[in-house]
Amino acid sequence: MAIVNRLQKVVLTILLLLNGVVLFAGGAVAQNTQTDIDRAFDQATQLHQAGDLEGAIRGYTSILAKYPDRIDVRSNLGAAYSGLGRYEEAIEQYKRALAVDSRNDTIRFNLSLAYYKAAWFSEASVELTRFLAANPKSPQSLNATVILADCQVRIGDYKKVIELLSPIADADSANRTVAYLLGSALIGDNQIAKGQEIIDRVFRDDDSAEARLLMGSMLLLADEAQNALKEVQRAIELNPKLSSVQAWYGRVLMRLGDTEKARIAFKTELASNPNDFDANLYLGIILRQDKQLDEALTYLAKASRLRPREQYPRYHLAAIYASAGKPEEARPLLEGVLKEHEDFVEARVLLASVYYRLNRKEDGDREKAIVEKLNVQQQNKQPGAQVGSQSPNPKSSPTPADNTKQPE
Repeated sequence: MAIVNRLQKVVLTILLLLNGVVLFAGGAVAQNTQTDIDRAFDQATQLHQAGDLEGAIRGYTSILAKYPDRIDVRSNLGAAYSGLGRYEEAIEQYKRALAVDSRNDTIRFNLSLAYYKAAWFSEASVELTRFLAANPKSPQSLNATVILADCQVRIGDYKKVIELLSPIADADSANRTVAYLLGSALIGDNQIAKGQEIIDRVFRDDDSAEARLLMGSMLLLADEAQNALKEVQRAIELNPKLSSVQAWYGRVLMRLGDTEKARIAFKTELASNPNDFDANLYLGIILRQDKQLDEALTYLAKASRLRPREQYPRYHLAAIYASAGKPEEARPLLEGVLKEHEDFVEARVLLASVYYRLNRKEDGDREKAIVEKLNVQQQNKQPGAQVGSQSPNPKSSPTPADNTKQPE
C-alpha cells in the first residue's frame, strides 16, 4: 500500500495508520555489555529499518532458533513478514509472542494491524476491541478506533460504528476519515440521507480524482449507479492512472448491466495493477457467465490468493469445478465457505447439488432443508425480496482502499 505525499483520499488516513506497527529496537544494551545475541538482534533490526526485510527475517529467525521466547525478536519478525505482505506468517509470529506475554499491548496492536491487512476483519475487530479496553487513553487509541470502525463497516456491524464514531464526529466534524466511515455506516444502516449528508458536507468542495472516486463509491453503495457513474468518470478524467479507479468504473458498469465495457475497465485496471482484488474477481465472474471457464478460473484463483478468506472467489471457483464435472474439487471450497458464512444460500444450493452428484443423498437433503429454512427467514425479513443472486453486488463495498466486498 503506497503512501503519497499529500493526503487527498480519506482512506489514505487509514493506510497511514497501518504503517504504525511498532518495531522493538535493537541496541538497547550498552555496547560494552552486549551479548552476541544482542548484537545479532541489533544487526537484524538495522537491516529491517534499512528496508532489507529478507535479511532481517534471516537474522530474527536465527536468534529465535536458540531463544524462542524472545518476544521482541518474534514481534519484529512478525513486522518484517507483514512488510512483505506475508500476513498469515506475521499473524502466527504475533500470536506466538502473545502466548509468552498475553498482556503485551504493543504486540496485540501489531497483531490487529496484521489481521486488518490480511482482510481478516472479524479477528482484527476482536483484537482492537481488546486493545482499546486495556488502553483507553493510549496515544494509539484514536488510530485503533478508526481502524476498528473500518473493520466493523466491512463486516456490516453498522450500528456499532455509529455508536463508536458519533461522539468523535460531534467533537471534530471536519475529520474526513471519521466522516467517511460514519457516513458509510449510516448508509449501510439504511439511514441513507443522513449518511450522504455527512459525506457530502466534508467532500463536496474537493474536486480531486480521489474525492470523486470516494463519492462514486458512496453513491454506488446507496444504489445510485447513474450518479456514481458521473463521479467515477470525473475521477478518470482528472487522473486516469489513479489506483483502483478503473476497477470501480467496471463495478459501476456491471451494476448498470454493461458487462462488455466493464470487462474492458477491469482489464485496464489489471494492466497497471495486477493485484487488484475487485478487477480479478469481477472479471472472473464475467468470464464465467460467458462460459469462458478456463480464463475465468485464472482470475478467480488469483482473487482467492489475494483474499484467501473471501467467500465469493471460492464460490465461483467451486461453480466452475461443478460445471466441469469435478464435484470433489468443488466440495471443500463450498464447505469452507459455509463454515464461515452459514447463511450464504447460493453456496448451500450448489453444495446440495455437489453432494447429490457424489451420491451423498443424506448430505444433499440436509443442505436442501437448510436452504428452504434460510429462504423463509430472508423472505420474512424482506417481504418480496429476491433470494439467491449468484454474484457479489458490485455496489456492496464501501471502501476503495483495498476493494473488499461484504455480503448484503
